[in-house]
Amino acid sequence: MLREITLGQYYPVDSVIHRLDPRTKLFGTLVFIVSLFISNNIWGYVLATIVLAVVIKLTNVPFSFMVRGLKAIVFLLLISVSFNLFLTSGEVLVKFWIFKITKEGIRTAGFMAVRLIYLVLGSTIMTLTTTPNELTDGLEKSMGFLNKVGVPVHEISMMMSIALRFIPILVEETDKIMKAQMARGADFESGNLIQKAKAMVPLLVPLFISAFRRATDLAMAMEARCYRGGSGRTKMKPLHYASRDRIGYVLQIGYLAGMFGLRFL
Repeated sequence: MLREITLGQYYPVDSVIHRLDPRTKLFGTLVFIVSLFISNNIWGYVLATIVLAVVIKLTNVPFSFMVRGLKAIVFLLLISVSFNLFLTSGEVLVKFWIFKITKEGIRTAGFMAVRLIYLVLGSTIMTLTTTPNELTDGLEKSMGFLNKVGVPVHEISMMMSIALRFIPILVEETDKIMKAQMARGADFESGNLIQKAKAMVPLLVPLFISAFRRATDLAMAMEARCYRGGSGRTKMKPLHYASRDRIGYVLQIGYLAGMFGLRFL
C-alpha cells in the first residue's frame, strides 16, 4: 500500500507537460479542481474526463503508474460513497432495514467518487511533471503579490515544496521500518481493520524520530549554506513564459468557460 503513493514523486521523462512553466501547471491544476466543484451534471464530468485523458496522454507518464496512487484512497472513497449513497434523502429506490438508497443518493455518490478520483489524478499530474525546485519557484512567482501585504511567500513556498519532497522519503522509511519489524515477528497483515490499525502503532515512534532527524539534518545543511530566506536571492534558472505556456493559458480559460456553460444547461 505504501509503495502505491505517487503524490510528491517526480517522473523524469520528456513531454509537452513537463516543459510547461510551473506557473502554467499550477494555474491549470487550480482550474481543474475548481471545475470539478462547478460541474453539477454528467456533461461537465464528460468534458473533465476528456481533458484529463488528453493531459495524461501528453505527459508520457505510464497510466498504470499514475493510477497507483488511487489505491491509497480506496478506504476514503468507500466511506464518502457510502455516506452519500445511504444518507441522501429523495426518491427511494431500495430500502432494507434502516438503510435506503435514493435516486439522488446514487447520483450524488457517483459524482463524489468521480470528483475525488479526478482530484487525486489532477494533483498527481502536477507533482509527476514538476520538480520540487520548479514547484517552489512557481509558487513564489505566482503568489509574489502577497509580499506587499507582509506574507512570507518564499518561506511558505519552501515549506510546501519540502513537504511534498518528504512524502516519498517518509513512505520509503516507513516501508523499511515495517520490513525490519516483520523480520522480528511483527504481523501487519492479519486481523480485522482495528487490529491492523493497532499493529501500526509501533511504527509511529521510529517514524517520528526518523522524520525529526531528517528535518534537523536539513536545517543544519541550509544553515551551513548561509540560507537566509528569499530576500535578495537570485535564481539559477529564472522562469520565462514560452509560446506553449500562452497556448496553455488560453486552453485552460476556454475549458473553465466551457464548464461554466455546461453548468447552466
